[in-house]
Amino acid sequence: MASLRDRPYAQFNFLVDLGTEHGDGPHAGFQEVSGLKKITGLNKSTDVTLKRGVIGALALQDWLDQIRSGNKQANRTVTIMIQDEEHKIVQTWKLLRARISKHIGGPFNAKGTDVAMEELVIACERLELD
Repeated sequence: MASLRDRPYAQFNFLVDLGTEHGDGPHAGFQEVSGLKKITGLNKSTDVTLKRGVIGALALQDWLDQIRSGNKQANRTVTIMIQDEEHKIVQTWKLLRARISKHIGGPFNAKGTDVAMEELVIACERLELD
C-alpha cells in the first residue's frame, strides 16, 4: 500500500526479480524506474525503463541469450519492488509477458564507483499492481 513519505528512498531501493524459473530473486537493484503506467480503458502498458543498476546474478545474461537465440519462451514475469530505508517492501509491480527491448551497460572504470548497468528497458503486455 502506498504511503506519504517525509524523505525519498535511498539508492538502489528498486529491487527487480527477473522471473527465472528457479525463484531465486530479487536479482538486481536500481536507482530509478520510469514507465510504470497503464492506459485507462485499454489493455496496454508502456515500456518500463530501469536506470543505474547493479546485478549480482547471471539471470540477466541468460535472459538476453534466450532473446538473441529467438527462444519463443523468452517472455517472463518481472517483479519490481520498492523498499523503504528499513528494507521493507512498500509497493510491488508485476510485468507480465515481459521481454528486454534495450540494454545499456555502464562504463568500466576500476577507479570509480560507477554502476554496472546504465539502462534496461523492458516491454510487457500487461502491468499489474500488487
